[in-house]
Amino acid sequence: MTSAKQVPSNFSLTGLIRMARVSNLLIVALAQYMTAIFLIGSADYWDYLLDVKLFLLCLATIVLTASGYIINDYYDIKIDYINKPDKVVVGKLLKRRVVMVIHTILNIIGVLLGLLVSYQIGLICLGASFLLWLYSNQLKRLPFVGNLAVGLLTSLAILLVDLYYESGERLVLTYAIFALFITLIREIIKDIEDMRGDMRHGCLTLPIKYGIRKTKNIIYWLSFGFVLTLIIVTISTSNVYLMSYFGLLGVPFVWFLYKLSRSDKKRDFTHLSRYCKWLMLVGIISMVFL
Repeated sequence: MTSAKQVPSNFSLTGLIRMARVSNLLIVALAQYMTAIFLIGSADYWDYLLDVKLFLLCLATIVLTASGYIINDYYDIKIDYINKPDKVVVGKLLKRRVVMVIHTILNIIGVLLGLLVSYQIGLICLGASFLLWLYSNQLKRLPFVGNLAVGLLTSLAILLVDLYYESGERLVLTYAIFALFITLIREIIKDIEDMRGDMRHGCLTLPIKYGIRKTKNIIYWLSFGFVLTLIIVTISTSNVYLMSYFGLLGVPFVWFLYKLSRSDKKRDFTHLSRYCKWLMLVGIISMVFL
């Protein structure tokens, strides 16, 4: 006897939490507050913790990020049924039209919160919300373009804090570059991980167009560019602690490249994707030592 098919509902807290990737949202919020306190840090840290506009900026960022995750799940439902069927929410726990309504409401809230911070921040939030939709609808199915879009949006979360405080702090740029490259590399690895479903539904990601071997070579070149750029920008800050920390971080990064060279199965790339997330978190934590 077959089990009854699960009927999607108008509301599911479990489904919303799963789609919004709460752990990722917490990392974004942590990165923004730590950027303000430890990188810009021209005042007592309580001044930043109690800054209402910084809170609104952070809230706008995580609301728009959650909206991006949700619309991505909406457009990827057929792909996800192949790549990760146990994690599908759209059409299982939540009705498709409900998911679209939630996405629209979150976008409006995110842009309005940005406008409360400043007119300029509001316009950037509007542009980011459009880019997130465009990524889910088209860009992620193209080689490299979608990966770069996600990387730029991730680094933008850090740069927004600098823009709000108008600090021009070079340390912020260093971490924005770090976030850009780590995210870019992770997104390409996720494309390798999701090749099976992407190929079935007409996506043309890097591993589908060039194969896994050439895609790995692209990651190696990106890694070289990442390290070189980070060295140049870090030296320009003349911060000994930052140079030492990133030097130590080079050890697990070299290990990551070694594991990448030996990876050939889906589970291998799943582990590497998680490893990149930990590298990002470790990088963010380093702000404390500056």
